[in-house]
Amino acid sequence: MSVQYEKEVEYKFDFEEEEVLAMVIEACLDYVSCPYESTVSVTLVDSETIHQLNKEYREIDRPTDVLSFPMIDYATPGDFSFLEDEGAETDYFDPESGELLLGDIILSVDRILEQAEEYGHSVKREFAFLTAHSMFHLFGYDHMEEEERKEMERMQREVLESIGICR
Repeated sequence: MSVQYEKEVEYKFDFEEEEVLAMVIEACLDYVSCPYESTVSVTLVDSETIHQLNKEYREIDRPTDVLSFPMIDYATPGDFSFLEDEGAETDYFDPESGELLLGDIILSVDRILEQAEEYGHSVKREFAFLTAHSMFHLFGYDHMEEEERKEMERMQREVLESIGICR
């Protein structure tokens, strides 16, 4: 697994964010039994930047906590079997590393700090939660319907509990 990490904001967390990212991403990959070595791009930004991205890509004129840009169109969320089909290697895999290109995660440091305080848990927990949430989007899951929302919440909770990051 590779994590391409970029931090566009000046903020010092009280934990090693790259270690937490790797731990959460690996736990999510294991959770969905991803059979491939994978790569994910993660960028930390401020509220202004994520506001602009949200407006540009989602036509929503406000900041958000996380944006997910999946590289894969799944027929069924978390089902990687179609990647065995001929031609998939040129569409979804890095030609140099051979890793599956899952997509991009953009995290708002400002919203991580605000939401940790609002929900009464640690900044590390909020950081990990939003990373897990975004990973499930990269696997094709969504939360537009109530049942989808409950499923994503359950999966996120189980992943975080598996690595000892709880509320």
